[in-house]
Amino acid sequence: MPVPLPLSGPRLLERFRALDDFLLEHQAFWRPRPFNLPRLPWEERHPELAAWLRRRSLEDAEAAHNHPERLDAPAPFAMLAAASLALGETGELPATAEDAAPERFAVDVPGRKWQQIRHFASRLRFASQPRHWLDWCAGKGHLGRALAHDGTPLTCLEHDVELVASGQALSDRLELAARHRLQDVLADDAAARLDASHTPVALHACGELHTRLLQLASAVGCRQLAVAPCCYNRIDSADYRPLSDAARASRLQLSRDDLRLPLSETVTASARARRQRDQSMARRLAFDLLQRELRGVDAYLPTPSLPVAWLQKDFADYCRDLAALKDLPVPAARDWQALEARGWQRLAEVRNLELPRALFRRPLELWLLLDRALYLEEQGYQVRLGRFCPTQLTPRNHLLLAERVTHITCG
Repeated sequence: MPVPLPLSGPRLLERFRALDDFLLEHQAFWRPRPFNLPRLPWEERHPELAAWLRRRSLEDAEAAHNHPERLDAPAPFAMLAAASLALGETGELPATAEDAAPERFAVDVPGRKWQQIRHFASRLRFASQPRHWLDWCAGKGHLGRALAHDGTPLTCLEHDVELVASGQALSDRLELAARHRLQDVLADDAAARLDASHTPVALHACGELHTRLLQLASAVGCRQLAVAPCCYNRIDSADYRPLSDAARASRLQLSRDDLRLPLSETVTASARARRQRDQSMARRLAFDLLQRELRGVDAYLPTPSLPVAWLQKDFADYCRDLAALKDLPVPAARDWQALEARGWQRLAEVRNLELPRALFRRPLELWLLLDRALYLEEQGYQVRLGRFCPTQLTPRNHLLLAERVTHITCG
């Protein structure tokens, strides 16, 4: 079986169109959120699949979370899983043979983040050597320093004054030609920080932050750039604003809530964090049953994010306090233990009913990535899109490499 190659050239638009058709055809599976709806619209059409999922335990759902495509579930699950795998495959970007940054550059960098940086840096194969790195939304500039360890000039842009100061101190200690600049990259004056000689890089810049970079870098004429997007839902509008001509022509209209779907995969949470997440969700699902009764309205009521300390409350107090927070009537005395147990039962159902939806995490993310790739093509870049690290390091493991050249040699 041939090894999948990164997407480039005509394959970018071909894959985008195939994903667009797939997502449009099967919206009933991925748009409705089981957390919000006691019964999903697709369950009536596929009762065998729905009943099979509802019988499974919370542990069953957890075991299938990261690889739902492996689940031996009733139709049409296998068909959707096979299509998801085929359409979501991008191939791995080839690694360069150049020397990586010395380990002393890993000082003050969490281990997982350092591994992400090493993988990202090893994939930056351009036709011409970058002359000046620009680390976008740099934090302390760990990525930029890893790239500039050979003496290439570096500029880091960051909006947090403490991170700017800490980053400059680290760069000075390593005697790098680095300038850390205080800059809100969404501000009107951000364009002045970019120059055609820069090679901008961004590792997990969220939403508007990375789309702003694509727009500004292409406008000022940067010859190269490398971006690993993250948090597609971090936008300043209720609905997604497509970048490319192909995405603007699509009938697929995405809400901010839709954009959260690719982020629902978790591979790095600690056991303690998962326990807190489960308890919080079970309680919220139990409260959802209660609020429908209190309001006399059989509809989901959004509730705010609550401090972890709320989980230490007695469940009855939790419900009373949350009802007060939402200006609902004071709940009458009841079997609180039974209601909380119903919340846990509902959580098991929700997690299992999310598995068909999970098949669309990668296809939707790739649709969004290809929108960015096609936009860059429209600006005169040749683009490669592929994976730069294993999913175990980060689910956001796709990298866009763009360069304005007459020919790119792809590994």
